[in-house]
Amino acid sequence: MKFQIEEVTVYFPYDNIYPEQYTYMVELKRALDAKGHCLLEMPTGTGKTIALLSLITSYALAKTESPIKLIYCTRTVHEMEKTLAELKFLHNYQVKHLGAAAKMLAIGLSSRKNLCVNPTVSSAENRDSVDAACRKLTASWVRSMAAENPNQPTCEFYENYDRAAGGAVLPAGVYTLEDLRAFGKEKGWCPYFLARHMVQFANVVVYSYQYLLDPKVAGIISKEMQKESVVVFDEAHNIDNVCIEALSVSVRRQTLEGAIRNISRIENEIDRFKDIDAGRLRAEYNRLVEGLALRGDLSASDAWLANPALPDDILRQAVPGNIRRAEHFLHVLRRLVQYLKVKLDTDKVEKESPLCCHDASLAIKPVFDRFQSVVITSGTLSPIDLYPRLLNFHPVVSRSFKMSLTRDCICPMVLTRGSDQLPVSTKFDMRSDPGVVRNYGKLLVEMVSIVPDGIVCFFVSYSYMDGIINSWNESGILKDIMQHKLVFIETQDVVETTLALDNYRRACDCGRGAVFFSVARGKVAEGIDFDRHYGRLVIMFGVPFQYTESKILRARLEYLRDTFQIKEGDFLTFDALIDVMNIKLTDRNLNQRQAAQCVGRVIRSKADYGMMIFADKRYSRHDKRSKLPGWILSHLRDANLNLSTDMALHIAREFLRKMAQPYEKTGSTTGRKTLLSQEDVEKLGNNGAQEMLY
Repeated sequence: MKFQIEEVTVYFPYDNIYPEQYTYMVELKRALDAKGHCLLEMPTGTGKTIALLSLITSYALAKTESPIKLIYCTRTVHEMEKTLAELKFLHNYQVKHLGAAAKMLAIGLSSRKNLCVNPTVSSAENRDSVDAACRKLTASWVRSMAAENPNQPTCEFYENYDRAAGGAVLPAGVYTLEDLRAFGKEKGWCPYFLARHMVQFANVVVYSYQYLLDPKVAGIISKEMQKESVVVFDEAHNIDNVCIEALSVSVRRQTLEGAIRNISRIENEIDRFKDIDAGRLRAEYNRLVEGLALRGDLSASDAWLANPALPDDILRQAVPGNIRRAEHFLHVLRRLVQYLKVKLDTDKVEKESPLCCHDASLAIKPVFDRFQSVVITSGTLSPIDLYPRLLNFHPVVSRSFKMSLTRDCICPMVLTRGSDQLPVSTKFDMRSDPGVVRNYGKLLVEMVSIVPDGIVCFFVSYSYMDGIINSWNESGILKDIMQHKLVFIETQDVVETTLALDNYRRACDCGRGAVFFSVARGKVAEGIDFDRHYGRLVIMFGVPFQYTESKILRARLEYLRDTFQIKEGDFLTFDALIDVMNIKLTDRNLNQRQAAQCVGRVIRSKADYGMMIFADKRYSRHDKRSKLPGWILSHLRDANLNLSTDMALHIAREFLRKMAQPYEKTGSTTGRKTLLSQEDVEKLGNNGAQEMLY
């Protein structure tokens, strides 16, 4: 459809639009008009990405006198590909209506691992190996050697790209990573370096957070970006942690051992160059002495002529200055590594100043200062007023939107006790209690017997998950679970977890049903979706607080308290609950933000449905519960608080029975209109859509 928001004609590639999408666009346009930054929270599954892309690209088409560039930052390659696919669909719609006037260049930029088409390089095991293999073929000194030695290997794709020079350009269009690889193979050009070159000319660039937040990467990739750019950080509920990680370095024993090996290799190379240079100097000295003797300038009877060798002290002084400086530099490096090894070998924890980066605003401040508008958006930004304090900026727009639904397709529950009325919690003094472990197991056994398809269970840590599973196995609870559904477990190995996820989905697809055990701060909580039949229920076992005795966490809490007056309890609860939300709705992360992230993975669209159980007595407290996103709180009824296992089982049965009934998707018969036609949109003022949400 095509509609107006004030002076901007918005091109939206679908026949209907959600009311919250329309109001989201209105608020986003306010921020763009003000040339300021904004915070926008909208539930997962409500079309946030296409709303962003439609409004910003349409805004650029309407403001041709002051063109803007869109820099869209995602957390994962999977999200990048989804964004580019949405943009390609939108672009085709705009071209259909506007023709050549809508032409744009949009590209995704990722690591060499995801773009390399050289089979020798791309076959390497991991990203670091691919980067190293690429540099061995494309570095300037390697190419200089190849010019003199034809046997020196180089990359034919890079050489072809370099020879093309100014002719190596991308035609207008939207290019996913696969499109870039295909184009590179067709032309014989390196897609990675081509994409890096075209970033400065593209209308839309989609890449990772690190390309803007990490100073080392941003200085190479993003230094040419124009000020008249709109930067979008999507799924930005954890952006403060990303900022801190970008300015922090973690040193492990393996890192130091690798550093020592590399220092030794460099020392060997320096010794080799010293021997070469010393040999050349001796030969030149001998030729000089022999020439002088032949001319008669030296007395043949001089004793030193009998052994015309250059003294060692002269040789040492003749070593080129750059090599002497290299020796001194390596000596300093070796002392630094030894110092760090001593620090790691001690049993006593020592705190020195600084301990690590605590201020997230340091990494993102250059982005706020440099670019015209920065949009921070996610499905879980509650409490939304905390982010301006953490990131030290002043948004011109800060809004949280609800989800308009024709039926109550989300059923959150707070379970505080088991069937035996004993309280359940993962508090440190309760988590190992046999009664808690048993009641958690009984809850899952009851739920797998009535919930169809897939169930996802999140635990507070890997160690706690391992202990629970072992206890359930010994008591026979795990066997009871597997009588109804297959069980798959996330591990800290990426390959194993990917295989487990694939088999989990296959079990759900074939009707067997499955349970997936995961960790709130693990791989699954960050960006893996359990929509439709892959996640009819998410259970959050406990509150995923960070380890409060961590020296780094304690230092950060102290900094937040002294600098921003953020109470320790408020931050810990916020961090724990945001991620719990993301599991069932498909786009979120865990602590409150961890908890929100997890359960938010359940709902991917308004036609979807799912339940979420917060299994810990602490969720019944208002101060904890209030930190959950508004779209979850709006469905969390008083009757669903403080439940026992039996009560939760009854509510789940009733909910599933209700979801099995046919329903009217547009809401026109219920008075809760959730799909707007073009005619509906044309009748709306800027405030009309808000009134239609509920």
